Amino acid sequence: MKSWLAGAVCALQFVMGGIVQAQDLIVEKKVFELPSFTTQSGRTLKSVKIGWESYGTLNAEKSNAILICHFFSGNSHAAGKYAAADAAPGYWDAIIGPGKAIDTNKYFVLASDTLVNLNTGDPKTTTTGPASLDPDTGKPYGLDFPVVTIRDFVEVQKALVESLGIRKLALVAGPSMGALQTYEWAASHPDMVAKAMPVIGAAEADAQLIAWLDVWAAPILVDPNWNKGDYYGKTPPNAGLAKALTVVTLQANHGKWTNGTFGRRPAKEGDDPAKTLSAKFQVQSVLDNAGEARAKVSDANHFLYLVKANQLFAAGGKSLADGVAKMRMPVLLISQPEDLVFTPDMIARTAEGLKTSGGSVTQVTIEGSRGHLDGVISMKQAEGAIKAFLEK
Repeated sequence: MKSWLAGAVCALQFVMGGIVQAQDLIVEKKVFELPSFTTQSGRTLKSVKIGWESYGTLNAEKSNAILICHFFSGNSHAAGKYAAADAAPGYWDAIIGPGKAIDTNKYFVLASDTLVNLNTGDPKTTTTGPASLDPDTGKPYGLDFPVVTIRDFVEVQKALVESLGIRKLALVAGPSMGALQTYEWAASHPDMVAKAMPVIGAAEADAQLIAWLDVWAAPILVDPNWNKGDYYGKTPPNAGLAKALTVVTLQANHGKWTNGTFGRRPAKEGDDPAKTLSAKFQVQSVLDNAGEARAKVSDANHFLYLVKANQLFAAGGKSLADGVAKMRMPVLLISQPEDLVFTPDMIARTAEGLKTSGGSVTQVTIEGSRGHLDGVISMKQAEGAIKAFLEK
Protein backbone atom coordinates (compact mmCIF):
# COMPACT_ATOMS: atom_id res chain seq x y z
CA MET A 1 0.00 0.00 0.00
CA LYS A 2 3.00 2.28 0.23
CA SER A 3 2.61 3.16 -3.40
CA TRP A 4 -0.76 4.83 -2.82
CA LEU A 5 0.57 7.32 -0.55
CA ALA A 6 3.04 10.18 -0.34
CA GLY A 7 1.20 12.57 2.00
CA ALA A 8 -1.70 10.15 2.46
CA VAL A 9 0.28 7.49 4.40
CA CYS A 10 -0.86 8.26 7.92
CA ALA A 11 -4.54 8.76 7.13
CA LEU A 12 -4.77 5.63 5.04
CA GLN A 13 -2.98 3.42 7.49
CA PHE A 14 -5.44 4.50 10.16
CA VAL A 15 -8.41 3.70 7.95
CA MET A 16 -7.09 0.49 6.43
CA GLY A 17 -5.54 -0.84 9.62
CA GLY A 18 -4.20 -4.31 10.28
CA ILE A 19 -1.40 -4.23 7.69
CA VAL A 20 1.26 -6.86 8.31
CA GLN A 21 4.90 -6.06 8.73
CA ALA A 22 7.05 -6.53 5.64
CA GLN A 23 9.82 -9.07 5.45
CA ASP A 24 13.12 -8.51 3.66
CA LEU A 25 11.58 -8.49 0.17
CA ILE A 26 12.83 -5.40 -1.68
CA VAL A 27 11.28 -4.83 -5.10
CA GLU A 28 11.77 -2.56 -8.09
CA LYS A 29 9.02 -0.86 -10.08
CA LYS A 30 9.38 -1.18 -13.86
CA VAL A 31 7.52 0.16 -16.89
CA PHE A 32 6.07 -1.84 -19.77
CA GLU A 33 5.14 -0.02 -22.98
CA LEU A 34 3.06 -1.07 -25.98
CA PRO A 35 3.62 1.07 -29.10
CA SER A 36 -0.08 0.67 -29.83
CA PHE A 37 -3.05 -1.04 -28.24
CA THR A 38 -6.55 -1.54 -29.64
CA THR A 39 -9.31 -1.52 -27.05
CA GLN A 40 -12.35 -3.79 -27.08
CA SER A 41 -14.30 -0.80 -28.42
CA GLY A 42 -12.02 -0.70 -31.48
CA ARG A 43 -10.07 2.44 -30.61
CA THR A 44 -6.29 2.25 -31.10
CA LEU A 45 -4.13 4.05 -28.55
CA LYS A 46 -0.50 4.92 -29.06
CA SER A 47 2.27 4.47 -26.48
CA VAL A 48 0.32 2.64 -23.77
CA LYS A 49 2.32 2.33 -20.55
CA ILE A 50 1.73 0.44 -17.32
CA GLY A 51 3.92 -0.12 -14.28
CA TRP A 52 4.78 -3.57 -13.03
CA GLU A 53 6.93 -5.37 -10.48
CA SER A 54 7.95 -8.92 -9.70
CA TYR A 55 9.05 -11.14 -6.83
CA GLY A 56 11.08 -14.33 -7.10
CA THR A 57 12.83 -15.76 -10.16
CA LEU A 58 11.40 -17.00 -13.45
CA ASN A 59 12.65 -20.54 -14.08
CA ALA A 60 14.28 -21.68 -17.31
CA GLU A 61 11.06 -23.30 -18.54
CA LYS A 62 9.12 -20.14 -17.65
CA SER A 63 6.51 -22.36 -16.04
CA ASN A 64 6.45 -20.94 -12.50
CA ALA A 65 4.83 -17.54 -13.13
CA ILE A 66 1.93 -16.23 -11.05
CA LEU A 67 0.02 -13.06 -11.92
CA ILE A 68 -1.53 -10.91 -9.19
CA CYS A 69 -4.23 -8.41 -10.21
CA HIS A 70 -5.04 -5.41 -8.02
CA PHE A 71 -8.25 -3.95 -6.59
CA PHE A 72 -10.12 -0.76 -7.56
CA SER A 73 -7.98 1.78 -5.70
CA GLY A 74 -4.75 -0.23 -5.65
CA ASN A 75 -1.82 -0.69 -7.98
CA SER A 76 0.83 -3.32 -8.68
CA HIS A 77 2.42 -3.12 -5.24
CA ALA A 78 1.24 -6.50 -4.00
CA ALA A 79 4.17 -7.40 -1.74
CA GLY A 80 7.51 -6.30 -0.33
CA LYS A 81 8.87 -2.78 -0.11
CA TYR A 82 10.60 -0.47 -2.55
CA ALA A 83 13.01 0.52 0.22
CA ALA A 84 13.61 -0.81 3.72
CA ALA A 85 12.46 2.50 5.19
CA ASP A 86 9.03 2.35 3.52
CA ALA A 87 6.16 2.74 5.96
CA ALA A 88 4.25 -0.33 4.76
CA PRO A 89 4.63 -3.30 2.42
CA GLY A 90 2.42 -4.25 -0.52
CA TYR A 91 -1.18 -5.12 0.21
CA TRP A 92 -0.85 -8.95 0.03
CA ASP A 93 2.55 -9.16 1.70
CA ALA A 94 1.03 -11.56 4.24
CA ILE A 95 0.75 -14.27 1.57
CA ILE A 96 3.45 -13.37 -1.01
CA GLY A 97 7.12 -13.84 -0.24
CA PRO A 98 9.78 -16.38 0.73
CA GLY A 99 8.14 -19.33 2.50
CA LYS A 100 4.68 -17.75 2.43
CA ALA A 101 1.50 -19.13 0.86
CA ILE A 102 2.60 -17.87 -2.56
CA ASP A 103 6.23 -18.79 -2.07
CA THR A 104 8.66 -16.63 -4.03
CA ASN A 105 11.34 -19.29 -3.51
CA LYS A 106 9.22 -21.42 -5.87
CA TYR A 107 7.29 -18.95 -7.98
CA PHE A 108 7.96 -15.88 -10.09
CA VAL A 109 5.18 -13.50 -9.08
CA LEU A 110 4.37 -10.45 -11.14
CA ALA A 111 1.80 -7.69 -10.78
CA SER A 112 0.94 -4.70 -12.93
CA ASP A 113 -0.91 -1.40 -12.79
CA THR A 114 -4.12 -1.35 -14.83
CA LEU A 115 -5.12 1.07 -17.52
CA VAL A 116 -6.92 4.12 -16.05
CA ASN A 117 -5.30 3.40 -12.67
CA LEU A 118 -6.59 5.73 -9.99
CA ASN A 119 -3.23 6.70 -8.48
CA THR A 120 -1.97 9.18 -11.07
CA GLY A 121 -0.21 11.33 -8.46
CA ASP A 122 1.82 8.43 -7.08
CA PRO A 123 5.35 8.31 -8.57
CA LYS A 124 5.32 4.52 -8.19
CA THR A 125 2.28 4.14 -10.45
CA THR A 126 2.45 4.15 -14.26
CA THR A 127 -0.78 4.07 -16.23
CA THR A 128 -2.42 5.30 -19.42
CA GLY A 129 -5.79 6.97 -19.10
CA PRO A 130 -7.72 10.25 -19.34
CA ALA A 131 -5.00 12.19 -17.49
CA SER A 132 -2.32 10.98 -19.93
CA LEU A 133 -1.14 13.12 -22.84
CA ASP A 134 -2.56 12.11 -26.19
CA PRO A 135 0.53 11.75 -28.46
CA ASP A 136 -1.48 13.20 -31.35
CA THR A 137 -2.46 16.42 -29.56
CA GLY A 138 0.06 16.83 -26.75
CA LYS A 139 -2.87 17.45 -24.39
CA PRO A 140 -4.56 15.21 -21.81
CA TYR A 141 -7.15 12.89 -23.32
CA GLY A 142 -9.86 13.83 -20.82
CA LEU A 143 -13.15 12.24 -21.82
CA ASP A 144 -11.83 11.65 -25.32
CA PHE A 145 -10.14 8.59 -23.85
CA PRO A 146 -12.13 5.51 -24.90
CA VAL A 147 -14.22 3.53 -22.46
CA VAL A 148 -12.13 0.57 -21.35
CA THR A 149 -13.15 -2.75 -19.84
CA ILE A 150 -11.74 -5.38 -17.51
CA ARG A 151 -10.95 -7.33 -20.71
CA ASP A 152 -8.78 -4.39 -21.85
CA PHE A 153 -6.90 -4.53 -18.54
CA VAL A 154 -6.31 -8.25 -19.12
CA GLU A 155 -5.16 -7.82 -22.72
CA VAL A 156 -2.48 -5.33 -21.68
CA GLN A 157 -1.38 -7.73 -18.92
CA LYS A 158 -1.30 -10.55 -21.48
CA ALA A 159 1.06 -8.52 -23.65
CA LEU A 160 3.32 -7.95 -20.61
CA VAL A 161 3.26 -11.66 -19.71
CA GLU A 162 4.07 -12.74 -23.24
CA SER A 163 6.89 -10.18 -23.52
CA LEU A 164 8.60 -12.15 -20.73
CA GLY A 165 8.29 -15.37 -22.72
CA ILE A 166 5.61 -16.78 -20.43
CA ARG A 167 3.02 -18.88 -22.23
CA LYS A 168 1.07 -20.23 -19.27
CA LEU A 169 0.50 -18.88 -15.78
CA ALA A 170 0.58 -21.26 -12.83
CA LEU A 171 -1.98 -19.06 -11.10
CA VAL A 172 -3.91 -15.84 -11.67
CA ALA A 173 -5.26 -14.24 -8.50
CA GLY A 174 -6.46 -10.97 -7.08
CA PRO A 175 -8.92 -9.30 -4.68
CA SER A 176 -12.09 -7.37 -5.63
CA MET A 177 -11.47 -5.76 -9.04
CA GLY A 178 -8.46 -8.09 -9.09
CA ALA A 179 -10.93 -10.98 -8.85
CA LEU A 180 -12.79 -9.59 -11.88
CA GLN A 181 -9.52 -9.61 -13.81
CA THR A 182 -8.89 -13.17 -12.60
CA TYR A 183 -12.29 -14.34 -13.90
CA GLU A 184 -11.67 -12.52 -17.19
CA TRP A 185 -8.29 -14.20 -17.62
CA ALA A 186 -9.86 -17.59 -16.89
CA ALA A 187 -12.76 -17.05 -19.31
CA SER A 188 -10.93 -15.29 -22.14
CA HIS A 189 -7.60 -17.12 -22.05
CA PRO A 190 -8.29 -20.47 -20.34
CA ASP A 191 -5.33 -22.15 -22.05
CA MET A 192 -2.97 -19.66 -20.37
CA VAL A 193 -4.33 -20.14 -16.82
CA ALA A 194 -3.51 -23.33 -14.92
CA LYS A 195 -5.35 -22.25 -11.74
CA ALA A 196 -7.43 -19.25 -10.68
CA MET A 197 -7.91 -17.65 -7.26
CA PRO A 198 -10.55 -14.88 -7.25
CA VAL A 199 -10.86 -13.23 -3.85
CA ILE A 200 -13.86 -11.16 -2.65
CA GLY A 201 -15.27 -10.93 -6.17
CA ALA A 202 -18.01 -12.39 -8.36
CA ALA A 203 -17.96 -13.31 -12.06
CA GLU A 204 -20.49 -10.61 -13.01
CA ALA A 205 -21.50 -7.15 -11.82
CA ASP A 206 -25.20 -7.44 -11.00
CA ALA A 207 -27.75 -4.61 -11.01
CA GLN A 208 -27.22 -3.86 -7.32
CA LEU A 209 -23.47 -3.42 -7.75
CA ILE A 210 -23.96 -1.36 -10.91
CA ALA A 211 -26.21 0.98 -8.92
CA TRP A 212 -23.77 1.19 -6.01
CA LEU A 213 -20.94 2.04 -8.37
CA ASP A 214 -23.11 4.89 -9.64
CA VAL A 215 -23.37 6.12 -6.04
CA TRP A 216 -19.57 5.97 -5.80
CA ALA A 217 -19.27 8.21 -8.86
CA ALA A 218 -22.04 10.69 -8.00
CA PRO A 219 -20.02 13.16 -5.84
CA ILE A 220 -17.59 13.73 -8.72
CA LEU A 221 -20.33 14.38 -11.25
CA VAL A 222 -21.96 17.09 -9.10
CA ASP A 223 -18.67 18.86 -8.32
CA PRO A 224 -18.71 21.97 -10.58
CA ASN A 225 -14.93 21.70 -11.00
CA TRP A 226 -15.38 18.39 -12.81
CA ASN A 227 -16.64 20.45 -15.76
CA LYS A 228 -17.65 17.38 -17.79
CA GLY A 229 -14.14 15.99 -17.46
CA ASP A 230 -12.39 19.13 -18.71
CA TYR A 231 -10.35 20.23 -15.68
CA TYR A 232 -6.72 19.53 -16.59
CA GLY A 233 -4.71 22.69 -16.10
CA LYS A 234 -7.57 24.02 -13.96
CA THR A 235 -8.88 23.39 -10.44
CA PRO A 236 -9.53 19.64 -10.19
CA PRO A 237 -12.77 18.30 -8.65
CA ASN A 238 -11.01 17.07 -5.53
CA ALA A 239 -13.93 17.83 -3.21
CA GLY A 240 -16.16 15.45 -5.17
CA LEU A 241 -13.37 12.91 -5.58
CA ALA A 242 -12.66 12.97 -1.84
CA LYS A 243 -16.32 12.27 -1.05
CA ALA A 244 -16.39 9.50 -3.67
CA LEU A 245 -13.38 7.87 -2.01
CA THR A 246 -15.11 8.23 1.38
CA VAL A 247 -18.09 6.27 0.01
CA VAL A 248 -15.77 3.56 -1.33
CA THR A 249 -13.95 3.24 1.98
CA LEU A 250 -17.21 3.00 3.94
CA GLN A 251 -18.72 0.28 1.75
CA ALA A 252 -15.45 -1.63 1.66
CA ASN A 253 -15.66 -1.90 5.45
CA HIS A 254 -18.39 -3.17 7.78
CA GLY A 255 -20.47 -1.87 10.66
CA LYS A 256 -18.49 -4.07 13.04
CA TRP A 257 -15.46 -1.90 12.30
CA THR A 258 -17.14 1.51 12.30
CA ASN A 259 -19.18 0.79 15.44
CA GLY A 260 -16.35 -0.94 17.26
CA THR A 261 -13.72 1.65 16.37
CA PHE A 262 -15.62 4.94 16.58
CA GLY A 263 -19.00 4.47 18.21
CA ARG A 264 -20.82 7.79 18.53
CA ARG A 265 -17.83 9.81 19.69
CA PRO A 266 -17.52 13.38 18.43
CA ALA A 267 -14.60 14.27 16.18
CA LYS A 268 -13.41 16.79 18.75
CA GLU A 269 -13.90 16.52 22.50
CA GLY A 270 -16.48 19.08 23.55
CA ASP A 271 -17.57 19.82 19.97
CA ASP A 272 -21.08 18.38 20.18
CA PRO A 273 -22.50 17.31 16.76
CA ALA A 274 -25.93 18.28 18.12
CA LYS A 275 -24.93 21.94 18.43
CA THR A 276 -24.01 22.86 14.85
CA LEU A 277 -24.25 21.35 11.39
CA SER A 278 -20.48 21.62 10.97
CA ALA A 279 -19.63 19.60 14.10
CA LYS A 280 -18.84 16.01 13.09
CA PHE A 281 -18.74 12.59 14.64
CA GLN A 282 -15.32 10.93 14.74
CA VAL A 283 -16.26 8.39 12.06
CA GLN A 284 -17.18 11.22 9.67
CA SER A 285 -13.96 13.09 10.34
CA VAL A 286 -11.68 10.08 9.87
CA LEU A 287 -13.35 8.97 6.64
CA ASP A 288 -13.37 12.53 5.28
CA ASN A 289 -9.69 13.07 6.11
CA ALA A 290 -8.74 9.79 4.44
CA GLY A 291 -10.77 10.66 1.34
CA GLU A 292 -9.17 14.10 1.10
CA ALA A 293 -5.68 12.62 1.41
CA ARG A 294 -6.37 10.03 -1.30
CA ALA A 295 -7.89 12.63 -3.62
CA LYS A 296 -4.61 14.57 -3.69
CA VAL A 297 -2.82 11.66 -5.41
CA SER A 298 -5.75 10.43 -7.51
CA ASP A 299 -7.63 11.53 -10.62
CA ALA A 300 -11.40 11.99 -10.85
CA ASN A 301 -11.76 10.95 -14.50
CA HIS A 302 -9.73 7.80 -13.84
CA PHE A 303 -12.11 7.04 -10.97
CA LEU A 304 -15.09 7.36 -13.32
CA TYR A 305 -13.48 5.15 -15.96
CA LEU A 306 -12.78 2.49 -13.34
CA VAL A 307 -16.42 2.67 -12.24
CA LYS A 308 -17.56 2.12 -15.83
CA ALA A 309 -15.17 -0.82 -16.33
CA ASN A 310 -16.54 -2.49 -13.20
CA GLN A 311 -20.16 -1.83 -14.16
CA LEU A 312 -19.62 -3.38 -17.60
CA PHE A 313 -18.00 -6.51 -16.23
CA ALA A 314 -19.25 -9.97 -17.03
CA ALA A 315 -16.63 -12.71 -17.34
CA GLY A 316 -16.03 -13.47 -20.97
CA GLY A 317 -17.85 -10.29 -21.94
CA LYS A 318 -21.40 -11.70 -22.05
CA SER A 319 -22.82 -13.14 -18.84
CA LEU A 320 -21.91 -15.04 -15.72
CA ALA A 321 -23.15 -18.31 -17.22
CA ASP A 322 -21.24 -17.80 -20.46
CA GLY A 323 -18.05 -16.82 -18.64
CA VAL A 324 -17.88 -19.59 -16.05
CA ALA A 325 -18.64 -22.23 -18.70
CA LYS A 326 -15.18 -21.55 -20.13
CA MET A 327 -13.37 -21.91 -16.78
CA ARG A 328 -12.27 -25.53 -16.67
CA MET A 329 -9.20 -24.96 -14.53
CA PRO A 330 -9.28 -25.48 -10.73
CA VAL A 331 -10.66 -22.42 -8.94
CA LEU A 332 -10.10 -21.40 -5.31
CA LEU A 333 -12.88 -18.93 -4.51
CA ILE A 334 -12.20 -16.93 -1.34
CA SER A 335 -14.88 -14.66 0.13
CA GLN A 336 -15.91 -12.84 3.28
CA PRO A 337 -19.49 -13.69 4.34
CA GLU A 338 -20.24 -10.13 5.49
CA ASP A 339 -18.90 -8.41 2.37
CA LEU A 340 -21.03 -5.36 1.46
CA VAL A 341 -19.57 -4.95 -2.04
CA PHE A 342 -19.57 -8.48 -3.45
CA THR A 343 -22.34 -9.84 -1.30
CA PRO A 344 -22.80 -13.50 -0.31
CA ASP A 345 -25.59 -14.00 -2.87
CA MET A 346 -23.30 -12.80 -5.67
CA ILE A 347 -20.55 -15.17 -4.55
CA ALA A 348 -23.07 -18.03 -4.30
CA ARG A 349 -24.28 -17.44 -7.89
CA THR A 350 -20.71 -17.52 -9.16
CA ALA A 351 -19.84 -20.67 -7.21
CA GLU A 352 -23.01 -22.41 -8.41
CA GLY A 353 -22.28 -21.41 -11.99
CA LEU A 354 -18.76 -22.81 -11.78
CA LYS A 355 -20.04 -26.07 -10.33
CA THR A 356 -22.85 -26.37 -12.86
CA SER A 357 -20.42 -25.91 -15.72
CA GLY A 358 -18.36 -28.82 -14.40
CA GLY A 359 -15.46 -26.85 -13.01
CA SER A 360 -13.43 -27.76 -9.95
CA VAL A 361 -14.26 -25.23 -7.23
CA THR A 362 -12.93 -24.97 -3.69
CA GLN A 363 -14.60 -22.35 -1.49
CA VAL A 364 -12.93 -20.75 1.52
CA THR A 365 -14.21 -17.94 3.73
CA ILE A 366 -12.24 -15.50 5.84
CA GLU A 367 -13.55 -13.75 8.92
CA GLY A 368 -13.03 -10.33 10.44
CA SER A 369 -14.65 -7.01 11.29
CA ARG A 370 -13.80 -5.31 8.01
CA GLY A 371 -16.13 -7.03 5.54
CA HIS A 372 -14.90 -6.63 1.96
CA LEU A 373 -11.55 -5.25 3.10
CA ASP A 374 -10.73 -8.49 4.92
CA GLY A 375 -9.93 -9.88 1.47
CA VAL A 376 -6.98 -7.49 1.42
CA ILE A 377 -5.81 -7.25 5.02
CA SER A 378 -6.83 -10.60 6.53
CA MET A 379 -5.54 -13.02 3.91
CA LYS A 380 -3.16 -14.72 6.31
CA GLN A 381 -6.21 -16.75 7.40
CA ALA A 382 -6.31 -18.41 3.98
CA GLU A 383 -2.60 -19.33 3.93
CA GLY A 384 -3.15 -23.05 4.44
CA ALA A 385 -5.87 -23.26 1.81
CA ILE A 386 -3.74 -21.37 -0.72
CA LYS A 387 -0.71 -23.58 -0.13
CA ALA A 388 -2.82 -26.73 -0.51
CA PHE A 389 -4.44 -25.39 -3.68
CA LEU A 390 -1.08 -24.63 -5.29
CA GLU A 391 0.36 -28.00 -4.31
CA LYS A 392 -2.48 -30.07 -5.86
